[in-house]
Amino acid sequence: MAKTKTGQGTIRPIRRLGDPVLRTECDPVRTFDAELERLVDDMFASMYEANGAGLAANQIGVGLQVFTYDCEDDKGRRHVGHVVNPRLVAADGEVLTASEGCLSVPGLRFDTPRHAHAVVEGFTVKGKPITVEGTGYFARCLQHECGHLKGQVYIDVLDGEARRAAMRAIRERRD
Repeated sequence: MAKTKTGQGTIRPIRRLGDPVLRTECDPVRTFDAELERLVDDMFASMYEANGAGLAANQIGVGLQVFTYDCEDDKGRRHVGHVVNPRLVAADGEVLTASEGCLSVPGLRFDTPRHAHAVVEGFTVKGKPITVEGTGYFARCLQHECGHLKGQVYIDVLDGEARRAAMRAIRERRD
C-alpha cells in the first residue's frame, strides 16, 4: 500500500464546484521528486482537515494526476495511501447505489451508483509501480477520485431524476 508521511503537510483550501480546475483533465506527473512528496503530504493534511475519505490534486488547485485516500472496504479493513498517474483498470461487479458526497460539493450527498469492485494501477511518489484493489466503500472512493482527475465530479455519474435533484440542490446552495 502506498503511504507517505502524514501530519507534516500544509493544509490547502479545497476548491468548490464551479472552479474550472475541477472540470479540467489533470496532467500526468513526469517528475518524481521532493516537490511531489510535499504535494502528497499537503493532500493528506488537507483531506484530514476536511474529514474526507479521498482527495484528488485538482481539489486543491493542482492539475496533476495524484490522489490520496483513507477509507475502509466492505470488510472493515482500512486502506491509506496515494496513487500517482492512476488508471482505473477495472470497475466491475454489482452496481451499488449508496449515499456519496464530495469535499468539493460540501454538505450535499446523493445516492450514486458505483461498481462494488475497482482496481487502479499507478505509481508511488517514488515512481514505484503499484496496484490498488478495493471493494465496497473503498471501490467507490477509487472510482470517485479517478473521476476527479478526468475533470469529473460525482454528480456526473447520476442520471434522470437523481441528477436533476442534485443540480437543483446545488443551485439552491449557491443562491
